[in-house]
Amino acid sequence: MKFGAVLKACRIRAGISQEDLAARLYINQSDVSKYETDRKEPTMSLFQAWMSNTQTPEIAVAFLYGMDGISIITQLLPLLGLGLIKLF
Repeated sequence: MKFGAVLKACRIRAGISQEDLAARLYINQSDVSKYETDRKEPTMSLFQAWMSNTQTPEIAVAFLYGMDGISIITQLLPLLGLGLIKLF
């Protein structure tokens, strides 16, 4: 499953840099970049920590209920105030 764009959107929505998020998650900034570009897939515990640190629990719930990343980006994020233009 592709998480990258959704993880990036959550981080951007929270106004957190990759460096700051990496420090909060106790990982390297390069790993944050790899997760956001789908070169690495997060564990469930890292995914939960990412959602917690970016204050986006609704995204975690959407994933847990089977909503795919594209649907989250096109349907849920605009409702939360983050449009597609800000992602790219």
